[in-house]
Amino acid sequence: MSSSSVTVISVDAMGGDHGPVVTIAGVEAFLKRHGARRARFVLHGDEAAIEAQLAKAPLARAASEVRHTDLVIAMDEKPAVAVRRGKGSSLWNAIQSVKSGEADAIVSAGNTGALMALSKLILRMSAPGLDRPAIVASWPTIKGGHTAVLDVGANVSSDAKQLVEFAIMGEAFHRAVHHIDKPTIGILNVGSEEMKGHDEVREAALLLRSGRFDLNYKGFVEGDDLSRGVVDVVVTDGFTGNIALKTAEGVARFISTLMKDALLSSPLSRVGAMLAYGALKAMRSRIDPNSINGGPLLGLNGLVIKSHGGADARGFNSALRVAIDLAESDYMAKVAENMARLDVDEAVSDIEEAAQ
Repeated sequence: MSSSSVTVISVDAMGGDHGPVVTIAGVEAFLKRHGARRARFVLHGDEAAIEAQLAKAPLARAASEVRHTDLVIAMDEKPAVAVRRGKGSSLWNAIQSVKSGEADAIVSAGNTGALMALSKLILRMSAPGLDRPAIVASWPTIKGGHTAVLDVGANVSSDAKQLVEFAIMGEAFHRAVHHIDKPTIGILNVGSEEMKGHDEVREAALLLRSGRFDLNYKGFVEGDDLSRGVVDVVVTDGFTGNIALKTAEGVARFISTLMKDALLSSPLSRVGAMLAYGALKAMRSRIDPNSINGGPLLGLNGLVIKSHGGADARGFNSALRVAIDLAESDYMAKVAENMARLDVDEAVSDIEEAAQ
């Protein structure tokens, strides 16, 4: 946390599909809900564009300072290009504020690839074995809570050590953001039986069951367990996690479209929809991406939060809350504590010796 008792959040104000129109409105929405004493903001981007929005947002105006730059990384810019020409951009400067210690976390709705590449370049990885930061998604469950799922797209393949690292980071994230004292952890697999799956998931399970880590590991989980909330944290490689996430999003849109068509299919159906409006609104809120917006890039030497590019002010407010919850928690210390225990060769040797 910064030297100030107030959490400082660095914002890429130009990021996302709508730039300052949404990012500044999101800061204002956060301050209205949580109060001006909880955080202050450093807004990076075009000063004129930012000030035009701050004129409509008095709370954000009072709690923010603007850092001008003309350079903005486009949403469709390739990560390699962003690395070459990104220095001095709103995204670069926002990340650099975390590197320098001025800010406790950075939030951006900008280009995901560029955010990941620049964050890795500027902040560096906290664990040598990680190729890229892991992206975590908060998955709504039928129990009314959320399951943290990672990785959902950053690392295409992961060995056993990386899967354990995901478990360590996911557990600390879930505890900080969803306020569960001892989150349960599972590894996504093709079955719940111990002999199922490839070598990497079985070895990761062996490590997590070893007792070397202060983690509440429950075993393998299957795809249909994600929304059931069987465990609090589900660990998988980015290839599988991204397919699961995109499939779930597609199914949600499919069901939403079918329901809308059914409710508008006849005058009687419309009357029924009006009578059930409150329940339908509550259901929509639970599956609305804006209500659970904010995916941290875990594994960096600093807190980086990715907001959906198309998020509205309420969604950006959610991403800011995730950033502040993490910054105010012991997330980084907890991860460092467990990472220090992660010597895979030594752990496997100890386990095999004990089994003989």
